[in-house]
Amino acid sequence: MASPVLRAVGSQAEALCLQTGARLPQQTLGNVELPDPSNRLALVLQLVSSKVQESKLESSLQQSKANCSDVQKMLSEAQNQVTEMEAEFQNQLVVQEQHHQEKVQQK
Repeated sequence: MASPVLRAVGSQAEALCLQTGARLPQQTLGNVELPDPSNRLALVLQLVSSKVQESKLESSLQQSKANCSDVQKMLSEAQNQVTEMEAEFQNQLVVQEQHHQEKVQQK
């Protein structure tokens, strides 16, 4: 019977092979089939490297999402400021038009 560590390595190697479509020479150890010993370390290192890369990408994705959220918030604030400025300018235009109408009526 294979040790739990060997079974775990075998399972990880099998999962990696399924993901990549790789086919490796097999040896039988009890009820567990493991890759050839020369390939086990390479598979484990590939798996670890893939997990590290996945972690880095996930971290980068989370940072990008946070940055995107910040940019959306800034854009929303800028849009609100533009809307307020447009309303203020519209009010100023109305006041100027009223003053102009009053001057025209006084003449």
